[in-house]
Amino acid sequence: MSVELPFAPVDAIIRQNAGELRVSAGAAEALARRIQDHGAELAIDAAERATADGRKTLMAADFGVQQVVDRDDLYLPIAPIDRIARLRIDDRYRVAMDARIALADILEDYANNVAGAAVKLAHHADRRTVQAEDIETYFSLFE
Repeated sequence: MSVELPFAPVDAIIRQNAGELRVSAGAAEALARRIQDHGAELAIDAAERATADGRKTLMAADFGVQQVVDRDDLYLPIAPIDRIARLRIDDRYRVAMDARIALADILEDYANNVAGAAVKLAHHADRRTVQAEDIETYFSLFE
């Protein structure tokens, strides 16, 4: 499965949490894959809510968001988020712009939580680099 999300903004999110630690390309890729999977699952749930309301357009409220943040406050780009949202839902659905921004905000929070934990794991392992294994260890501990 290809990853829709570019690694650079994911790397920036990890670096934001990493302080003096370095970040491996593998860590950014591992987190990007996890973000994509999580986003696609959230979109499936949102599509079910939209269908229950008789709509074909996913709205921010379908993702549980009442107030949408400003697009400029996000690290994650919106176009890949739109593609992620559409990965596992039927083509008949549309994703409103506020829903894309809401999903990006949710996924950014998710990424920040995972990155923060991965940094702690790298510190615990007495390494100077956050690696893919830190991302995967987080999920093996908390899933």
